[in-house]
Amino acid sequence: MGAAQPAQVAVDQFCSSVLSQFSNSTNEHDIHVCTAIGAMSQELKDQNLPLSPIAYFGATCSSLDRLSSSSEPPGHLLDALITILSLVVDEFNTSILKSKYDYLSELLIRVLRSKTIGVNGIVPALKCVSLSLIVREKVAWADVAQLYGVLLGYITDDRPKVRKQSQSRLRDVLSNFQISPVLAPLLAASSEAITNVLERFLLLAGGSKDSEGPKGAQEVLYVLDALKFCLPYMSAKSSTNIMKYFKTLLELKQPLVTRRITDALNALCLHSIGEVSAEVLLDLLCSLITSVTSNESSADSMTFTARLLEIGMKRVYSLNRQICVVKLPVVFNALKDILVSEHEEATVAAMATFKSLLQACIDENLIKQGVGEITMSSNATSRKSGPTVIEKVCATIGSLLDYHYASVWDMSFQIVSSMFEKLGKYSSYFLRGTLKSLADMQKLPDEDFPFRKQLHECVGAALIAMGPETFLNVLPLGLDVQDLSEANLWLFPILKQYIVGANISFFTKSILPMIGAMKQKSATLEQEGRIYSARNVDGLIYSLWSLLPSFCNYPVDTAEGLKDLEKALCSALREEPDLRGIICSSLQILIQQNKKVHEGNGDLLNVEMSIPEKRAIALYTSQAADANLRMLKSSARELLSVLSGVFLKSSKDTGGLLLNTIGELASISDKEVVTRFFKTTMQKLLKVTQEAGKSGTSKNSNLMQVDNSSHEGSLSLTRAQLFDLAVSLLPGLDAKEIDLLFIAIQPALKDVEGFIQKKAYKVLSMIFRHSDEFISRRLEEMLSLMIEVLPSCHFSAKRHRLDCLYFLIIHVSKDGSEQMRHGTAAAFLTEIILALKEANRKTRNRAYDILVEIGHACGDEEKGGKKENLYQFFNMVAGGLAGESPHMISASMKGLARLAYEFSDLVSAVYNVLPSTFLLLQRKNREIIKANLGLLKVLVAKSQAEGLQKHLQSLVDGLLNWQDSTKNHFKAKIKLLLEMLVRKCGLDAVKEVMPEEHTKLLTNIRKMKERKERKQVAKSVDGRSIQSKATTSRMSRWNHTKIFSDFDDEEMENSDAEYVDAGSISGQKKKDSSKFEFKASLRSKRTRKAAKSLQEDLFDQLDDEPLDLLDQKKTKFALRSSEIMKKKTDSDDELEIDPEGRVIIREEGWEKKGGRSHKQETPYDTEADEVRSSLSANSRKTQKRRKTTESGWAYTGSEYASKKARGDVNRKDKLEPYAYWPLDRKMMSRRPEQRAAARKGMASVVKLTKRLEGRSVSNALSMKGVKLKKGKKKGNQKKS
Repeated sequence: MGAAQPAQVAVDQFCSSVLSQFSNSTNEHDIHVCTAIGAMSQELKDQNLPLSPIAYFGATCSSLDRLSSSSEPPGHLLDALITILSLVVDEFNTSILKSKYDYLSELLIRVLRSKTIGVNGIVPALKCVSLSLIVREKVAWADVAQLYGVLLGYITDDRPKVRKQSQSRLRDVLSNFQISPVLAPLLAASSEAITNVLERFLLLAGGSKDSEGPKGAQEVLYVLDALKFCLPYMSAKSSTNIMKYFKTLLELKQPLVTRRITDALNALCLHSIGEVSAEVLLDLLCSLITSVTSNESSADSMTFTARLLEIGMKRVYSLNRQICVVKLPVVFNALKDILVSEHEEATVAAMATFKSLLQACIDENLIKQGVGEITMSSNATSRKSGPTVIEKVCATIGSLLDYHYASVWDMSFQIVSSMFEKLGKYSSYFLRGTLKSLADMQKLPDEDFPFRKQLHECVGAALIAMGPETFLNVLPLGLDVQDLSEANLWLFPILKQYIVGANISFFTKSILPMIGAMKQKSATLEQEGRIYSARNVDGLIYSLWSLLPSFCNYPVDTAEGLKDLEKALCSALREEPDLRGIICSSLQILIQQNKKVHEGNGDLLNVEMSIPEKRAIALYTSQAADANLRMLKSSARELLSVLSGVFLKSSKDTGGLLLNTIGELASISDKEVVTRFFKTTMQKLLKVTQEAGKSGTSKNSNLMQVDNSSHEGSLSLTRAQLFDLAVSLLPGLDAKEIDLLFIAIQPALKDVEGFIQKKAYKVLSMIFRHSDEFISRRLEEMLSLMIEVLPSCHFSAKRHRLDCLYFLIIHVSKDGSEQMRHGTAAAFLTEIILALKEANRKTRNRAYDILVEIGHACGDEEKGGKKENLYQFFNMVAGGLAGESPHMISASMKGLARLAYEFSDLVSAVYNVLPSTFLLLQRKNREIIKANLGLLKVLVAKSQAEGLQKHLQSLVDGLLNWQDSTKNHFKAKIKLLLEMLVRKCGLDAVKEVMPEEHTKLLTNIRKMKERKERKQVAKSVDGRSIQSKATTSRMSRWNHTKIFSDFDDEEMENSDAEYVDAGSISGQKKKDSSKFEFKASLRSKRTRKAAKSLQEDLFDQLDDEPLDLLDQKKTKFALRSSEIMKKKTDSDDELEIDPEGRVIIREEGWEKKGGRSHKQETPYDTEADEVRSSLSANSRKTQKRRKTTESGWAYTGSEYASKKARGDVNRKDKLEPYAYWPLDRKMMSRRPEQRAAARKGMASVVKLTKRLEGRSVSNALSMKGVKLKKGKKKGNQKKS
């Protein structure tokens, strides 16, 4: 009994698995299965048999044998038992099935032939049949033919579930026959059996003329469905025969048949691992093309045909290249017809097939064969042979640019681009006409040609393929024409973008002569007095030079072609200042690219770049880069001489590019060359410094002399330029020369002139950035020097001084001891903290960077830091809160906020300074309060909800309990902080600690939040998706302006994300406008409010949002706006027309009968005047603009008004009645909001004029619904 226990457990598991699978179902068959398995289990237990899968198998087979022997066995019992049999055969080794094959196959055949078996029994029985066939060891077809025939017979069964199971199991059997060496001999006979079935039903369908005909046709469709599964696994002979039948069936042109054939072919081409007849497959594909293109096909059939042609032709190409390429023109012509169809999906599929086949089936041998034929025919008088395959294909591709394909030109351009890419340098042999057709399409007007961008991309592909030399030979710029509008000037942007891997020698031999000819033409035009034309030619000269950087982008002949270009470059640098930027950029590109290759930068190909650039880089070996650098080195002496001379005479705008180029040349030049230039520069610097010293001495000794300020300014400028020139040579200097440069700038660090001091600090920071070895040698000296020169540091040099401190601290944090790190931070901490308050954004950001770097040096364990050191540094910064001046206190607050933002570990430390923070809120100083609220904002945003819950009471009390005149100024910030607390901790938690007198504010926050959520729900799906991206995929970084900003109203618009830049859609827009944020933060609050409160904005802001009655400013704003809106409504009257059809124009101030006196001033006028007065307070410009918009300044036609009758009357010695529209000088303003305000009234007049154009006065005035919306001008009404 002990030995039987494991079997018992195993059977219990099998029985329970069957019951768990079927017991929860109410299906009758499933109930019968549960009953049968239960009875069988109980019977085995009663007979003391081991409840093993083999016992279940034997019991099931015995029961089936007994039932199948009877005349009419119960169908439900057969179905249940065969289901159990299909489950139990998966539970034991297949060797049992092999040994019981004869018995099991005979049993299955008898069961399946039973008339009472149902669908629920046939489906699992077919599974058992397929398993029996697969596990066979004997290879004689006679042994399996009967069982296989049973399985095959069900592929035409009328019941879909049985038919699909039979097709699926037949595929499994054929697949095993194909891959199993033992069963491989059975594949031919089994495949032939399927072919015989298809033939039999084809004969039945074609030969029957009575009711059997449709039945036979339906069964043919069933067999075709089975072939979708089985055809890839059939023998080569059988698959070939079946494809021949497919060709015959395609001639029927029946969509149901055609779709099944295409499905079978698709499976054959995708999954077949056996041999396929390439000739028959290609013939069948061609027949399929004919059946689709000759008839009006559906979108699905055309789409599927296009995709089938792609995989089918690739399969044929892999089997037999020769017959494939011969049929390519036919295939491409068929794809042309699909491409121009009205079905978008089919069009896209045809384009994809075009591009795929061009890349897969057109090889180099085919291209060279065509090139050879063209070359031979060009040498002969006449061509004897016809066009080659590649020529036919290219002609087909070129025909896609005909007007017949205008609707799909965007896709045609992609196909043509693929052809250019495939042909490469041979494109000029086959696609010259295509390129000229592209150039002709450029002349089409924009309204008829919406694919301009795609056209330029296609031309760019042609340029890449041919190369600029061949391209410009086929499609020249044509600059020698008299009328430049006929030249191909549109090619310049394409040439600049797509030239890569070109020859520098081509620029020297072809482009430079064009430049010379254009210079002569410009001079001639200028002599003739045609200045405008001469300037246009000068623009062409610049455009030609602008091609130089593209020719320097991985050129293939730098070592051979640069020497010829050197003279022209030097001449242009000296004589043409406008070209210096282009030439410097070109030289930098050349040097940097070769240096990267020379240094063995293996990540070059991994960088995102175009395919042509990758190809060009592939040609750049280390040997080629070495040869290029040697050539650049030989030219460096002359180029350095020219660039140095030009820099000393250049303006500030081009100085940066010149210095960068000098630095690149110095990095590759010989040491002797750089040393000589450096010594010359230092000698000039010494001389100028001495002259400046003498000038200062003479000025101090004789105060009665005239101040020679212009001479001193010139000396300072020259001195600064020499500093820049000397430090630009830094990449080529050694330690001794760097020490000499430091000695030269050391006195300048104390110079009384801020400009020189700033330049000296900049040079020193560049030395620190470039040479870490210099800092290591002279670290103590540098630290002492920074402390020594601090009292004399000019404010303009602050940023560069902070740069120096930054590099010193970085160096100490890497290599210094803990004591040195602490000492260095303490020595410069006060200066760094105060720099956080600098007005200059770059200076301020550098101070923040240094603060964070010190924190990392103290706290990062990989740098040798400890958390205790970080907390100690935080406390050092917090010590500034005890300072006496508000400036120091607010700066310390900002430093603490930045550290808390960067280091999450410091959030708990910020809670320790909360008492001091709330105490400082009691001070009547806006500077301190603003910094304080910024710190609290960071604290709330960075804290977890649990931490905020502990300090929620103190936070809310501290925000709401301080009373001061400045509280209203920061009310929006306080409300924003409360909203953040509500989001973090929940409304109920904040409500518990909220003082009772402030509960209305919390209610307002809740209502505003609910309203905002309702608006977001009402948005479209696209809007919701954008909002989701903008709020969930944020990558925030520090933003000083948004944390400590004065923008009260705008802070209410967003959430706690207000102080961060987002890496999302909205964040990118903010990055683009970051340069304006700093200027905006410095504008006064009064100026901003005046700018925001323009009268046209008053009406726009009256939307459906409820008014915040707790905000006094918004309440007053709404009251004023309502009065103005009411006045506006009263003024929007219809045109008054007298009985004679004339328009009645009233004077200002006139009212209808029943109103007040005509000239009486209304309270709305007074209120509007108050609004205008408040908007223009302290602004003379606003007052001037208001004057010009008053009606007294315009000719309104009031003198023609009749006092006795309606309408206008003629006056003696005057023109006919007329009126001027009052113009507004704001139309000339650069501010778009002011221009919009001035145009609002004019728009309605113009619109009405166009409506009445061409009508008589009486007809125009008799039109119904003619209304004139009077303009929204300030303080006046328009007349027309």
